[in-house]
Amino acid sequence: MLKKMDFDEKQSFVLGGNAMMVKLSRFSWPPLLILITLLALLSFQITSKTVYPMKIAFTSSTSKDDIVADSRTCVGFFGELPERKAVISIKDFGGVGDGKTSNTEAFRKAMRYVQGFGERGGAQLNVPEGRWVTGSFNLTSNFTLFLEEGAVILGSQDPKEWPIIEPLPSYGRGRERLGGRHISLIHGDGLANVVITGNNGTIDGQGKMWWELWWNRTLEHTRGHLVELMNSQDILISNLTFRNSPFWTIHPIYCSNLVVKDMTILAPLNAPNTDGIDPDSSTNVCIEDCYIESGDDLVAVKSGWDQYGIKMARPSSNIIIRRVSGTTPTCSGVGIGSEMSGGIFNVTIEDLHVWDSAAGVRIKTDKGRGGYIANITISDITMERVKIPIRFSSGSNDHPDERWDPKAVPVVKGVSITDLISFNSTKAPVLEGIEDAPFGGICMKNISLLGVVSSASWRCEFVSGFANDVFPTPCPQLQIDNSSSWCSYS
Repeated sequence: MLKKMDFDEKQSFVLGGNAMMVKLSRFSWPPLLILITLLALLSFQITSKTVYPMKIAFTSSTSKDDIVADSRTCVGFFGELPERKAVISIKDFGGVGDGKTSNTEAFRKAMRYVQGFGERGGAQLNVPEGRWVTGSFNLTSNFTLFLEEGAVILGSQDPKEWPIIEPLPSYGRGRERLGGRHISLIHGDGLANVVITGNNGTIDGQGKMWWELWWNRTLEHTRGHLVELMNSQDILISNLTFRNSPFWTIHPIYCSNLVVKDMTILAPLNAPNTDGIDPDSSTNVCIEDCYIESGDDLVAVKSGWDQYGIKMARPSSNIIIRRVSGTTPTCSGVGIGSEMSGGIFNVTIEDLHVWDSAAGVRIKTDKGRGGYIANITISDITMERVKIPIRFSSGSNDHPDERWDPKAVPVVKGVSITDLISFNSTKAPVLEGIEDAPFGGICMKNISLLGVVSSASWRCEFVSGFANDVFPTPCPQLQIDNSSSWCSYS
């Protein structure tokens, strides 16, 4: 039987728990009545008041004492906000924020300098108000990149300032083109204790040049991401706006202990493959309180491509995605896959709000992928004008090369969807498994797809599971089960 994280495991993953014990040494009615009254008042305040997410208000002098642990957020599992020994400005390295001058060498020189503080308390690089044009640069460990209010980092329009690097081992080649790939604008490999934050500054990839290469079919190498961190741990990305990424916007791969929160991610709705946040072969990831508009999935969980991902066998696991909102006219609010060959398990998606999108939640895979998708929990979802609210699909027919194995079929088992409402939907759900590997343990409860006519037929094949309190009536493959153990599977 597949095991979901129990309460204690989730608590240790997020923040850890504290317990308080109260012992009454003697019985006395008046104090007891006062205590009961006080508890009742506190209970009323807790249960009737709207709960707002904690916003970390970073400043250029933020210290660890400014953060208060909050059990409604994941920021605690990152640890205390580090105090950096050295705080410097990009201006100290000749940076000019006029929107024209290239600052590539200034950023690279600054990064070479701060490497010297890695074992001496770390360093923080401040980017002040201005428009700072730069090519790609690499971060270092024990480091904070801080964008002050009004600061905008602009991606260079010279492709040579986005050098070609080796393909990812779990992909075997560039995702779009054979061979290598362009490095991301902000990059890091093998790092620890990295913070990218600020006072609502902006990183703008100026991706139109790259999108046109894609549209015109003149792209020679796979486009670069806006931010990519590889083989890294203890990462916090927060309180910024990322926009106009050439390709996927935030791509952590082979990483652990990552928090992305309070981010705004924007791209034109027709910008190709501009996913918002794509955790890839990574574990212990929290994505929360983000607003995303993009030309692809708002969030997509991945873990490698076909035989290369199977060989590396590096899964994505223990991932929380909550309080994410946005729109994508061509793709989904949250997608699992389609590159999932290393395995994906223990993913929690909650408080998602999606509108004017092609799909709400989607699981994507295919023959040749191998791997597995297990223990996916989806709850408290609101959709408006979403074409297909729930979609499980196969048949993408997208493989890295001719060496993919058609006998490598994925295992999909244990997907729970509860408390979902969709307004003005146009189509019933589509649940398409794979003939040689049907999707099992699909459990749905308290789902209302308003706008879909009651006679609308779900499109289901090669799936099995249970349903309870679902409208319109689901396909026969989802048995109606009113028992207390309605969503159990083995």
